[in-house]
Amino acid sequence: MAKVPQLGANMATAVRHFCSTTVNAKRHIKTMYRTKMPQVVLLSCGSYNPITNMHLRMFELARDNLQRNGRYDVIGGIVSPVNDNYGKKDLISSYHRCKMVEKSLESSDWIILDRWESDLNCWTETRHVLAYHSNRLNSSETTNHIGDENQNPNAILVKLLCGADLLESFGVPNLWRKEHIEEIVGKYGLVCISRAGSDPYKFIYESDVLTKYQDNITIVTEWLSNEISSTKIRRAIRRGESVKYLVQDAVIDYIIKEKLYTSEDNKYHSLLSPGTTRSLTSTSTYLTSYIDFQEHIHLTPLT
Repeated sequence: MAKVPQLGANMATAVRHFCSTTVNAKRHIKTMYRTKMPQVVLLSCGSYNPITNMHLRMFELARDNLQRNGRYDVIGGIVSPVNDNYGKKDLISSYHRCKMVEKSLESSDWIILDRWESDLNCWTETRHVLAYHSNRLNSSETTNHIGDENQNPNAILVKLLCGADLLESFGVPNLWRKEHIEEIVGKYGLVCISRAGSDPYKFIYESDVLTKYQDNITIVTEWLSNEISSTKIRRAIRRGESVKYLVQDAVIDYIIKEKLYTSEDNKYHSLLSPGTTRSLTSTSTYLTSYIDFQEHIHLTPLT
């Protein structure tokens, strides 16, 4: 138990001292408990054209599930927009997509944007993105400055966060090589957010390779049905329909400012509620380097 100052001390000082030492003790206990569990960083790869509130919610759902079950300590999330050379229809430049991701994540204290994939000279496979982040997070360059009290002696696990559509794409002929699926699922693991009408467990059962690594696949059911998609967002914007509450307001501001996803004759009259005015400038400092990310996920005081 924390030692309280002698009775002759000012009572207010004594109370503050006791509360301070007690809180610090609780934080130390929490840290000891957390670092015994495997630490996980969730990685989400995709077009983000544009990023929607559902993309953000997937991170929250995944973290809640992994930590509620007591199996993992989720210490961070990474959004990795796809390279411009991916060749997908209607894909705007990664510059704009990354800017919108940045603005969406201004309110998050545990998810960051990473531009490594989007800044490459060519498109790269998902397994390479996983390998890069796993190696980077576990290299001495980014972990040697972390305090001993927060250091987990085990490697940080990087798991691919995805929707049921990506899981089901593993069954599309000639789309994925078997050894690549084995590397992604077997070496790293999946956290799959289910959608309405999908049956991921049946799909896993019908796939030999997924059944082989089913213990490394976490299925998270989204009970609040939400069919938001970037495709539908682009369609709504193109038609001058409101997308408020479907994407972050800062993203709407950016789309209007840069005139994205629509033609010059569209007046954007419905994108925001009538009379809405907001600054187009960022309202918070955003972490982008891996060094800052490491400091953030390991050194933020527990509460």
